[in-house]
Amino acid sequence: MQQSSAPTGAVSRRSMLAGAAALAGTAAAAAVTAGPASAAVPAGVPAAPAAHGAGGGPGRGSRAVVFRDVRPFGGAATDLVVVDGKITDGPAPRGAKVVRGGGRIALPSLVDAHIHPDKTTWGGPWVSRRPAETIADFVEQDVELFRAQTRSVAERAYGLMSHAVSRGTRGMRAHADVAPAYGLAGVEGLAEARRRLAHALDVQIVAFPQHGVVRTPGTARLLEEGARRGVVDMIGGIDPIGFDHALDEHLDTVFGIADRHGVGVDIHLHDGGDEGVRAIRGIIERTRALSLAGKVTISHVFCLPGLSDRDLGTLAAGLADQDIALTTVAPSRDLVLPIARLREHGVRVGLGSDGVRDSWSPFGNADMLHRAHILGWVTDVRLDEELADCYRAAAHGGADVMGLPHADLTPGAPADFVLVRGQGLPQVVVDMPQRDLVVHGGVVVARDGAFLS
Repeated sequence: MQQSSAPTGAVSRRSMLAGAAALAGTAAAAAVTAGPASAAVPAGVPAAPAAHGAGGGPGRGSRAVVFRDVRPFGGAATDLVVVDGKITDGPAPRGAKVVRGGGRIALPSLVDAHIHPDKTTWGGPWVSRRPAETIADFVEQDVELFRAQTRSVAERAYGLMSHAVSRGTRGMRAHADVAPAYGLAGVEGLAEARRRLAHALDVQIVAFPQHGVVRTPGTARLLEEGARRGVVDMIGGIDPIGFDHALDEHLDTVFGIADRHGVGVDIHLHDGGDEGVRAIRGIIERTRALSLAGKVTISHVFCLPGLSDRDLGTLAAGLADQDIALTTVAPSRDLVLPIARLREHGVRVGLGSDGVRDSWSPFGNADMLHRAHILGWVTDVRLDEELADCYRAAAHGGADVMGLPHADLTPGAPADFVLVRGQGLPQVVVDMPQRDLVVHGGVVVARDGAFLS
């Protein structure tokens, strides 16, 4: 994990991991009304029926809704017609509910491809952090903070994840620490939060061995148990060389569990230089050998940004051949993945928010529009199309990583979108206006920045 900045000379998540990489509206929204086209009734849309499971799917929304006077991507005003949770180009069915958009911009909802809700202190008292210099130092503080919490993982995660929904997030790949210090409390807590939010958020859970797979005995057994019980969608890993010091044993264990239980793989890779490249090659080899193409993700991947075009192209070709996805949290100009170049090679790349107010950092807010803004900031973009690309990375890039359909407001797309005030998409990325309305499967799940439970 990495995030936050610090004064010169201080050690932070970002500086520590960067070093490791180098070494190796207004109240008008409240007036949005829903009701039959012929009569106004109190605001709101009927609750959704069965929601997406992990990874998404159809089946949300069983009634027709018309979102009147909205501007898709900031264009001309129109009506968005939703039937059974999907956008349609047909006329509104008789008796359809009406939600008045008041000329707001309609934009696809966002996907957080990498976040750690189990670690968060969101909604609780302020936590003062001590200096830390290594991943092991941060891990030790993780355990101390976990033991000091008076709220369960489920409660803390639910608070953060519902907040993310209120900011326009429709999907989330959530990592939970698995180690003898926690058992399976993290993944079980996220599973409970996912169950409570099934009507509003698609969630995939990763069993993440933050303490190492090999260096911490008992972790592999817990990863296997989580997969066997069906509580996780993916098995994680972390720096097989730089942290676990056992490339082959680490990867063989992680991929073996995933293969035996039919789940995916998502490995944190902060290692830079040759260590990172060797790990990527090992991941590609095992993905090919076990026929896990399309089910593997590498997160952070700090070794890629510094490669030459030739070396990047070679690795990208191998990643694309096995359909291995990547995620970035845009921590800095030097460590953010070259998204456009990777996409040219056919590599799926998603954007995530990483840790939020945990022992690693006081920063973070689980707002993916803010993360799109950060992506534009660290890559120093100026042009409208470049700003729009940042939004697409936060919306469609994460959907590609999670295997969700694009919520691109076209006929047949899931009716997952936000309504905001603004002039157009580039300006929205810069100004980050309030999400006046958040819609999931045609159902209003947040209004005026507040989650509707």
